[in-house]
Amino acid sequence: MQKFHIKKNDQVIVISGSHKGKTGKVLEVLASKNRAVVEGVAMIKKHLKKSQENPQGKIAEREGSIHVSNLMLQSRFDASKKRAKKTEAKKA
Repeated sequence: MQKFHIKKNDQVIVISGSHKGKTGKVLEVLASKNRAVVEGVAMIKKHLKKSQENPQGKIAEREGSIHVSNLMLQSRFDASKKRAKKTEAKKA
């Protein structure tokens, strides 16, 4: 199993793609697909059939998934330079 740089409840920023610049909290990490679901980003519309709960049927909006390579932890993002902050290596 692969280890990811993000996990559930992390604050992240989208660094590339059509949703570039949006931020949100990670709701779920889909490890088998290398994707993550981020709150308020990549919204998709799901058409629901008529049922007892929805007598008219409806169109529900929910979050889609984004590839983890397009996400960066918000704590590492430097807004003035639009890139990751450099961290000093630990000396052994």
